[in-house]
Amino acid sequence: METRVEHPGPTVQVFVNDEVRVVPAGTTVGDLVVKVLGLQPPQVAVERNKVIVRRADYGSTGLAAGDRLEIVTFFGGG
Repeated sequence: METRVEHPGPTVQVFVNDEVRVVPAGTTVGDLVVKVLGLQPPQVAVERNKVIVRRADYGSTGLAAGDRLEIVTFFGGG
């Protein structure tokens, strides 16, 4: 199943938890987490192509066509 975000301009296809996503070219890990997935960075861990992305690097880590991301969310409770 492919999830497409409507936007003008060039796009790239990435895989997020084995689901195809089409995002604007130039999208960063931070953009993906916040704008595309609607998550908060402190609540997620991201692995890009089998390498953990440090939260401090989300905004500077660009996505490329074919990237494979695994995103895990954390929820507190008791």
